[in-house]
Amino acid sequence: MSKVIRIGTRDSELALYQANIVKQQLEHLGHKTTLVPVKSTGDVVLNKPLYELGITGIFTRTLDIAMLNDDIDIAVHSLKDVPTVLPKGIVQAAVLKRGNIKDTLVYNNNEEFLSQKHAVIATSSLRRRAQWLNRYPTHSTTDIRGNVNTRLQKLEDSDWNGAIFAAAGLGRLNIKPDNSVNLNWMVPAPGQGAIMITALEEDEETRAICAEINHEETEICTTVERQFLNKLEGGCTAPIGAIAFVRDEEVLFHGILLSTDGSKKIEVKRNEKLGDHHDLAQWCADYIIERGGKRLMDSVKRAEQKTNIYSTKSLTEDQRLLFNEKVLSKSSDFIKISLNRIHPNVLKNEIKNVIITSKNAVESLITNYSASELQFKNIYCVGRRTKRLVENKIGKVTHSEKNAKKLAEYLVDYIEGTEVTYFCSDLRLDDLPTILSENNIIVNEVEAYQTKFDGEKISESVEGIMFYSPSTVQSFIKSNKANGIAFCIGETTAKEARNHFKDVRVAKVPTVESVIELVNEHYI
Repeated sequence: MSKVIRIGTRDSELALYQANIVKQQLEHLGHKTTLVPVKSTGDVVLNKPLYELGITGIFTRTLDIAMLNDDIDIAVHSLKDVPTVLPKGIVQAAVLKRGNIKDTLVYNNNEEFLSQKHAVIATSSLRRRAQWLNRYPTHSTTDIRGNVNTRLQKLEDSDWNGAIFAAAGLGRLNIKPDNSVNLNWMVPAPGQGAIMITALEEDEETRAICAEINHEETEICTTVERQFLNKLEGGCTAPIGAIAFVRDEEVLFHGILLSTDGSKKIEVKRNEKLGDHHDLAQWCADYIIERGGKRLMDSVKRAEQKTNIYSTKSLTEDQRLLFNEKVLSKSSDFIKISLNRIHPNVLKNEIKNVIITSKNAVESLITNYSASELQFKNIYCVGRRTKRLVENKIGKVTHSEKNAKKLAEYLVDYIEGTEVTYFCSDLRLDDLPTILSENNIIVNEVEAYQTKFDGEKISESVEGIMFYSPSTVQSFIKSNKANGIAFCIGETTAKEARNHFKDVRVAKVPTVESVIELVNEHYI
């Protein structure tokens, strides 16, 4: 029986169009396929954090995860959105024949504004913004987000003069605005207009099948462009343009690097014979760097960027690196924990039912006593990380739930006996003890640690706050107004945040990395 190739794709209209193109080409050659639209997933692949596997792409990470988890065989991407370094174990399997490489200006009313001193152009691309301002320095730009149709509607409803789109995206959706013009002078993004397929490096059968639809000339050109981008250490959002094409057995290359305001521009053009072109990207990148490119790239990375996300828990360097390039984050601990001494009388006999809802309670227990001294028959806990820590340090967990309320509801139905010992903080939510008490279950609370508010005043530039517990919300509110978005680790935290914030969003899984992913989704 021949293999059915599972084609992974995001579920947007444009992504599905691209995936269907791949599906048609493979099926035309006699291969069986099925489309697998993939929605955003959790933050762990094969029990490894994303950063350990080199998963960094904002637009590609969902499909990378699905592939490494064996949910799909291949993934279909817009090549311009793919990081120049792919995750471990994933390789480029094919590039389809390139479509329109141009950027397109869609304008309101007419084009007369092009000769006027003042105009407003909408784009979320630093590359397009920089090139537009380089050509029209007295104009201004504004940010625009959303899919193609959403952006077109925003343009129509606005008083902007125009907005810039990828011609390939408009064409693939069969959108042909009468009031549009290709910007032939604008250097496109590396890989623009090309559809790319990735597969697992070890899956030789699938890679061989994909090779049948690979377009060699497009592969050569886009490889040079992406190598140039990589050598300049630029991400897909940097103000870098690159285009290569083959003509008369030569590879012709044009690259450009600009400052974010368009006031500085370094440009390179070079041709090499096909077959002798493998060092073309390096030569052109060196040319740019030698003429001030490194200094310009450094200024780009720092340019006008203010802190826009604040975490109420200190983040590790690996966690910080997971943020979208549009995010400049800061973090500090808004909560300070002080472990209490737990009296030996509490633990002198075996405790039949124990509730632990945080890692801090675990730390308090193992700081006071060895695992052998903790005689717990049934341990109930909240959160998978707390569960993991309990099982590593104390013993097997009888049952766990996502939050305290759900755990209480479970215990009402399934607890052995009518009494529990709850190791908690001096600040804790009432849900669990209230539900248990109302159902005639005795709750013996043991204060394992103290929670102290230690929040600080944050900058007005911050657009969103990351919260990890109700107490982090409470600590924040003591020193700050509830402005912007509250990105919450779980529903219990979100419940507290809704008492103060209008816009509250909840991570898909209760981990720091998942909260970061939630933040990234806002900035796509």
